[in-house]
Amino acid sequence: MSGESELNLHYPPLDRAGDDIRDSEGQVLPHWQYVLDSLSALPADALAERQSKALRLLRDDGATYNVYSDDINPPRIWGLDLVPNVISSEEWADIEAGLLERSELLNLLLRDLYGPRTLIRTGVLPPEALFSHRGFLRACQGVRTPGEHELITHAVDMVRGADGNMLVLADRTQCPSGAGYALENRTVMSRTFPSLFRDSHVHRLAAYFQQLRSKLLSLCPNRARPRVAVLTPGPRNETYFEHAYIANYLGFYLVQSDDLIVRNGFLWMKSLDGLNRVDVLLRRVDDWFCDPVELRSDSRLGVPGLLEVVRTGNLVVANPLGSGVLENPVLLKYLPGISKALLGRELRMPTVQTYWCGDEQDKAYVLEHLQELVIKPINRRPGELSINAGQATPEELDALKARIMQNPLGFVAQPVIGASYIPTLDGAVLTPRPGILRTFTVAGTSSYSVMPGGLTRVGLDEGAFIISSQTGASSKDTWVVASEPERLITNQPAEDQAAREADMINLPSRVLENLYWMGRYAERAEAALRLLRTTHALLNGEEPVTPAMRTYLLRSLSSIAATAVPPLPESDEAMGVLLREGAIPHAIAGVLNSMLFCADEAKELLSSDTYRVINDIRDALPVLNAAPDDYRTADEVIDPLVTALMALSGLNHESMMRGYGWRFMELGRRLERALQSSGMMGELLGPVLAEPEQSRMTEALLLTLEGLISYRRRYGARTAIQTGLDLVMLDTDNPRSLLYQLDQMLIHIRKLPNNKGFLHELPPAERALVSCATHIRLSILSELTADQDGERQGLREAMAALGDNLMQISDMISDRYFDHREESQQLVTARWEGL
Repeated sequence: MSGESELNLHYPPLDRAGDDIRDSEGQVLPHWQYVLDSLSALPADALAERQSKALRLLRDDGATYNVYSDDINPPRIWGLDLVPNVISSEEWADIEAGLLERSELLNLLLRDLYGPRTLIRTGVLPPEALFSHRGFLRACQGVRTPGEHELITHAVDMVRGADGNMLVLADRTQCPSGAGYALENRTVMSRTFPSLFRDSHVHRLAAYFQQLRSKLLSLCPNRARPRVAVLTPGPRNETYFEHAYIANYLGFYLVQSDDLIVRNGFLWMKSLDGLNRVDVLLRRVDDWFCDPVELRSDSRLGVPGLLEVVRTGNLVVANPLGSGVLENPVLLKYLPGISKALLGRELRMPTVQTYWCGDEQDKAYVLEHLQELVIKPINRRPGELSINAGQATPEELDALKARIMQNPLGFVAQPVIGASYIPTLDGAVLTPRPGILRTFTVAGTSSYSVMPGGLTRVGLDEGAFIISSQTGASSKDTWVVASEPERLITNQPAEDQAAREADMINLPSRVLENLYWMGRYAERAEAALRLLRTTHALLNGEEPVTPAMRTYLLRSLSSIAATAVPPLPESDEAMGVLLREGAIPHAIAGVLNSMLFCADEAKELLSSDTYRVINDIRDALPVLNAAPDDYRTADEVIDPLVTALMALSGLNHESMMRGYGWRFMELGRRLERALQSSGMMGELLGPVLAEPEQSRMTEALLLTLEGLISYRRRYGARTAIQTGLDLVMLDTDNPRSLLYQLDQMLIHIRKLPNNKGFLHELPPAERALVSCATHIRLSILSELTADQDGERQGLREAMAALGDNLMQISDMISDRYFDHREESQQLVTARWEGL
């Protein structure tokens, strides 16, 4: 009965200022009242179910955030609180107007700083404020973006001030992050509380992303079909999920630096059919790292020569290189004067009071009132945080004063802003948490468009000073509740569907290579796990395993897992301990981790269902690596992994489009299955053993290759080598036979692009495959199984030759389709600006 009672989520008034949900008289605001009442009306156990559902949706979508300080644990699941941050449409109208004005101002400011620098010449902005900030890139002087807007996207961090109005804390102009997470939050919330979301009439976010896509496509007006790519640092970046999510949502290519190359004054993407020109680059790499030739010479995240391509007008980068200068906190001090100079008026949305220690009066004020201020370094390095001087010890204050006196140009100070508090779930209780709202604007045809809402982040506890995802802060969906019907966007340009279909061939070679190796690693792990399970079954069977059988099983397992062959255990029990605690389980876990890395690299091509299975494998991995448990059998450890790998194979086969990505994944699977099956045949059936050992080894091979039931239905209970080899080698009706794998590889190879020209000769990989398939098809089983001094030498040699040929075919595939590389030469060795 208690599970059906209402929650009664009571959120009492705060005993201090900063209550976001109440007015000056302490009454709950109308737009908050409906949300709180709806949540309180839930049965007590329903909230826990909704929280579990939201967590599952985030996990299944692969929504993660990488914490740089944690090198051991995998990326954590994105944190989402189920109580949204609610803003009325009337208040949002004022916020939106202020954001539009601010984006226009920063756009004009960016154009001036890399153009005539009128603000410096007229004394509005001191030159030290600009040139002391490392975000100003001299190499970008005079570089212009087509159209009216230099600043394409802009993000603003805001808090509610003491007067109840929004106060700007900072601008994000280089690679503004968070829009993708805001969209993911909205998707999860609308699925977790569909009725509440629908009845609240929340403004949609889709218009922002439609405008972003349209703007990026319009930045290259001279081409009918511009190619847009999203440049990411890679899966190790903290917000990699967002990069893949936005690229997939907008229909753009997700690329890394190795996918791109500069040739003949243009930027090219290495794809399946060669090099394809890139016209617009939405970057998620910081300015300094984008070009190792002209900017940071030790960067591996950029493309050599990129800036020169931008300079010549053959590429548009959004946001433009050098836009990080607008994040200089010194500019906040001079923003009122800048606004008067460029707009003719002060900004309507206030900015936090800022003191720059490079100004003598400001420095004197800062040193005198240090304990009342927050000190921020101008050129912040990774891991460097703002300092709340009021919480510092006397020794720390003295050290901070010394740093300021030594480098006054490098510090700004701001007053400690009283937090505004938003109700946040802590279990089944509503507690106040300080919150920051980040919202986003994107350039349009004439002005900017604002995302209605944004990303709200809340502190870990009520007294949190630093609210950052890197420190574990959670997030909220931000609801702007409409008081009138929302306008629908109907003027979006029509897509050229033929162009989009033609572009399907132009996937980056890196993505295709990762899909290929994802298939190989998955099949390698499955083969090892199946043989490991078979070995445990034999060890735990009624009949003891002879030393000879242990020898060949251990050799085969070590070969698949790529480990050294350990000394032969003296008993079945010792062998079981070795297979639980030795190097083989850890090696298999390493193979699975490699598969997971490849999946992350090709994340934008994988469905939510596929990623759900991948997360199942990720969750099961610690058990494989864990210390042995007396209460957990080998089957209980291995079976979930084998089942998940089979589910992954089935999803790829049934749900993936038959494009080149699928073909390369299938190529990798088939090649690896043939490679591992041939290795097992040589190791397990190569030695001539006495009965019943020989029959048991043949049965072990059939069981591992999923052929034992079919064999018994066809040939009866007793196993024989020739009939067993016929089933797993030559029977093309068996989807696990060697010949079936080779035939399937031929089908896929023939579907890939090739440059044969007018000649009818076979390409190298196809020719090698035809040769392999022919040799297997022409095999005479009696010759392969002939006893030659206790060894089936013919079988061993045939399987070894097939393995060598398959490795050569893999190299041919890589050389033909994945490698378009020319080694980059580092031309600059100096580390500019002390970086």
